[in-house]
Amino acid sequence: MKKFLALVLCALTLLPFSASAENHPLKVVATFSILGDLAKQVGGDLVEVQTLVGPDGDAHTYKPTPRDSETLYGADLVVENGLGMEGWVSRLVSASGFKGVVVIASTGVMPRSMDDEGNSITDPHAWQNISNARIYVKNITKALSEARPEQAAAFQKRAEAYDAELVKLDAWVKTEMNAVPDQQRKIITSHDAFGYFGAAYSVTFMAPQGISTEVEPTATQVAKLVEQMKAEKVRRVFFENMASPKLVKQLAKDAGATVGQPVYSDALSHADGPAATYVAMFRHNVALFKDAMLLNGK
Repeated sequence: MKKFLALVLCALTLLPFSASAENHPLKVVATFSILGDLAKQVGGDLVEVQTLVGPDGDAHTYKPTPRDSETLYGADLVVENGLGMEGWVSRLVSASGFKGVVVIASTGVMPRSMDDEGNSITDPHAWQNISNARIYVKNITKALSEARPEQAAAFQKRAEAYDAELVKLDAWVKTEMNAVPDQQRKIITSHDAFGYFGAAYSVTFMAPQGISTEVEPTATQVAKLVEQMKAEKVRRVFFENMASPKLVKQLAKDAGATVGQPVYSDALSHADGPAATYVAMFRHNVALFKDAMLLNGK
């Protein structure tokens, strides 16, 4: 009897450990909030997602902290955008001692090239085309499934449901943009983050800053944009949630335009804001863009 009780006690002691080892959520670290949301949409309760650059944060200018190294060290997967978006992430991964898998979410996307003061550079903001976000989701789903093969069916089911939502969102955006006359489809934002949106949905975006928020525009560039706004009668300008509104406010003043509500390009809002998810971000931005473009030329 004593021997039997000892065996039962041993089994009860080992059982919780074994279960927790198999069933604990997969630890995923995303470089910024938009990627974090995509990972959550696919992973659900099966993943624990932490984001390095949080809501309203700027991934272009982010400076990693020692705590970020600790976060990466304990992670199973790291999801980054790629395309030169997070110039700091490879050094952070190396310094942290991270032993898991790095997922480049943009793998398979056809990148856009842009002219930046005479230099051809890659535009990293590929998620601003919903078709590209669907590629991101496939890459994240594949990585999660390979990390946890026994949960692959659950990841795939959630990914398929979310992909269907993105397909509907894409169709809605096209309908909303097509309601605006071609000659009025012009938008001014703080920095050049909506190139993929513009190419996908036939909207011309102009910005005083280039692709990165790290570079300040010259006085000549700003003056040229003001003249263009006056000539084309652009009536409303926007600043992004992770950028200072100062430059856009000056543009609006000089061009006789008004400043619209913040739009979201590189970061989501906090949970109580209007763009707490990728889908909510698109719906928020599109509504503001449509209203603004309908004012153009009047």
